[in-house]
Amino acid sequence: MSFLGLTFDKLLLIGLLAALLLGPERLPIYAKKLGELVRSLRRMTDGAKSRMRDEMGPEFDDIDWQQLDPRQYDPRRIIRDAWAEQPDRPTVKPAAPQAARMRAQALDTTRPAPFDSEAT
Repeated sequence: MSFLGLTFDKLLLIGLLAALLLGPERLPIYAKKLGELVRSLRRMTDGAKSRMRDEMGPEFDDIDWQQLDPRQYDPRRIIRDAWAEQPDRPTVKPAAPQAARMRAQALDTTRPAPFDSEAT
């Protein structure tokens, strides 16, 4: 079992290093502080869950939290699903000759740019 990538071996090594660095006189104090921190974090998360449940009502229990897990994010699957669900695309009509002329005039670099005296 792994929590945030920490296996039992790594946790044991961290505990051993903490015992050596802190010493036997300070280790119980820091262990107590760590326990209090974990308990306060658990209380905060439980409070946030209960507040969300109160505000959202019965829909809170219907949410599939596993689906919202960011580790489930796979951009290839999302794009593949989006392409599969995409409805038929409308056909694009060819541009009218007048629109094509206007576009060509807009791109003409030989003429000076239009100037609007009222815009300044």
